[in-house]
Amino acid sequence: MQIKNLPYRDPGKPDVRSGARFLAWLFRNQLGGQARALGWGLLNQLSIAGLAVATGIAVQAVVDRDGTRLAWAGGLLAVLGVAIGLGETMLHRATVTNWITAAARVQQLLARKTAELGSVLTRRVAAGEVVAVSGGDVEKIGWFVEAFSRFLAAATTVLIVSGALVIYQPALGVVVAIGFPLVALAVLPLLPHASRRADVQRDKAGYATELAADTVAGLRVLRGIGGEELFLDRYRSASQEVRKAAVRAARTWSLISALQTLVPGALMLTVVVYGAHLALDGRITVGELVTVYSAVLLAQHPLRNVEEIALAYAYSMPSAKRAARVLALRRTSTTTDREHGRPTGDLYDPVTGVLAPEGLLTAVVCGDPDAAGTLAERLGGHPAADVVSAGASPVGTGAGTADGEPAAADGPRTDSVLLGEVPLDELPLDEARAAVLVQDKEPVLLSGTLRELMDVPSSGRVSAADALDAAQCADVLTALGRASGHSGGSGDPMETPITERGRSLSGGQRQRLALARSLVTDPEVLVLDEPTSAVDSHTEARIAAGLRRLRDDRTTVVFASSPLLLDLADRVVLVDGESVAAVGTHRELLRSEPRYRAVVTRETDPGADREAGVPA
Repeated sequence: MQIKNLPYRDPGKPDVRSGARFLAWLFRNQLGGQARALGWGLLNQLSIAGLAVATGIAVQAVVDRDGTRLAWAGGLLAVLGVAIGLGETMLHRATVTNWITAAARVQQLLARKTAELGSVLTRRVAAGEVVAVSGGDVEKIGWFVEAFSRFLAAATTVLIVSGALVIYQPALGVVVAIGFPLVALAVLPLLPHASRRADVQRDKAGYATELAADTVAGLRVLRGIGGEELFLDRYRSASQEVRKAAVRAARTWSLISALQTLVPGALMLTVVVYGAHLALDGRITVGELVTVYSAVLLAQHPLRNVEEIALAYAYSMPSAKRAARVLALRRTSTTTDREHGRPTGDLYDPVTGVLAPEGLLTAVVCGDPDAAGTLAERLGGHPAADVVSAGASPVGTGAGTADGEPAAADGPRTDSVLLGEVPLDELPLDEARAAVLVQDKEPVLLSGTLRELMDVPSSGRVSAADALDAAQCADVLTALGRASGHSGGSGDPMETPITERGRSLSGGQRQRLALARSLVTDPEVLVLDEPTSAVDSHTEARIAAGLRRLRDDRTTVVFASSPLLLDLADRVVLVDGESVAAVGTHRELLRSEPRYRAVVTRETDPGADREAGVPA
C-alpha cells in the first residue's frame, strides 16, 4: 500500500484481544512495506558497518606504504558512501510510508466503529478517550509499526558484525560479541517501570483531553452561569498532573538514555585498552585494531535502535490497548443472511409497547427526558445497552462464539424493534439506518457550506428548499447570505460556510437546520427527539405545520411535550416508566389522563380542571 492509494477500500478486521495482538495484526498487514524497509535498512546499516573495514584497510595501507591498497580502500569508501546515501533515503521513504499507512488503517477502523455505534459509543467510552485514540494514540501506534523494521535491520546488522569480527580477529571479536548483547539488554530491567509511568501519563492526558473537550462544548453555558473560572481551575489541575506524570516518565527515559551512553562507552574503552595491549604484543596489526575499533564505534548507530524500539513499545502499548478497547465494542445485533427486502409497515417496540402506525404522525410523551432519549435510540435500532465488548455474551442473546461474534439466536429477538414484520436487529446496519432515521435532541452540524450540509443520502422526493422552508429557516438563510456578502462571498446562503458544530449560529438556528437536513433524507421512518425545544411558540407552530405537510404519507415519530406539536399528531402515546400508559389524541388525553396533563401542562394538582390546556 502506497500513500497515494489511501484510504483503504477495506481496513480489515482487527485482532482486538489485546494491545500486543493488535500491533501484531497491523504488522502482518504491512509485510510488503516492512520487507522493503528491512531491505533498505540492511543496505544502510551494513554499508555503515563496512566503513570500518575500508578504514582499517586504508590505515594499514598507510602503515605499509601501499598506494594500491590505499586507492582500493578509497574506492570502497566512495561506493559505501553512495550505498549509505541510497539506503538512508529509501529507508526513510519506506518507514514513513509504513507509519502513515498504519496510522491511516487505525483511523479508518476507528471511523468505521464510530459510524457503526453512533451516539452509543460515548455511553461506553468517554468522548475524550475517543479523541485521544484518534489523535495521539494513532501516531504512537504508527511509530512502533515503522520503527520495528528498522530495529530488525539494526539487530541483523549487529549479529552480522559480531560474527564477522569473531572470524576476522577472534581475540577482540569475542569481546565485542559478548559486549553487544550487554549493551542492547542493559536497559531491559528499566522498561517495565518506564512502561508503567507511560501508562499513567497516558491516562492523565486522556482525562485532560476529555475535560478540555467537555469545557469547549459547554463554553456558552459556562459563560452564562459564570463557571469559566471553575472549569479553568479544573483543567489547570489536570494539566499539572499530566506535566508531573510526563516529568516522572522523562526521568526514567533519561536514565535509559544515560545507560545507552555509559554501557557502549565502557565497551569501547575495553576494546581500546585490550586492543592496544594486543597490538603492543604484536598479536594484531594496527589496521586490525582500527577496523575493530571502527566497527564498535559505528555499531553504536544500530544499537540506538534498541532504545528507540523500547521507547516506541512503551508508548505505543498503552495506545494499542486503548485502541483495541474501543474497536472491541460491538453491537449485540443478530444480523442474518435472510432476505427481507425493503422493510415497510408499522414501527413497534415490544419492550415498551410503543406503536407508530405506517404513514401517520405519532407523538410520544415521556415524563423523563432521559427515558425519551433512550426510547428514541431504541426505535432507531441503537439501544443504549446495545454495545458490548468483543467476546462478551450480551444479555438475552446467548453466549458469544469463540471468535468474539455473538451467537446466532434460534429465532427473532423478542426485544428488537420491529418495522413491519422485520426486526431491525436482523437488518444490516446500513439498511436499518436507511429505513429509520433518528435525530438526536442535540444534533451536530459538521463544518462546510450549507449546500454540503444538505447534501445527504436521500430519496430525492424532498428538495433542500422545501425542507428548509418546512423547518422555518428563512431567517437563517438571510443571516448566512448577509454574512457571505460582508466577507466578500457571493451572497448565496447555500454557499456560506458553517463553522464547526454550527457555533456561529444560535441554538434555535442549529436545531432548525438539523431538522431540515433530516427532512431532506425522507426516510421510511423519521424519529425526532424534541425537534423544536429551542424555538419560540410561533415558529414552533409553523414548523409543526411544515412537518405535517412534508411527512404526510410517511411514518413519523416525534418525542415532544409541546401542545402545538401534540395537537397536530394523528395519535399521541404516553409512556410512563417503561411501558405505554395511554394512547389517544392530544385532546382526548388532556381530558382523560391526569398523568398526561401533568407532563404537558405542568399541572401538579390532579383535581384541576380537565379542560385546562385544551385548544379552542
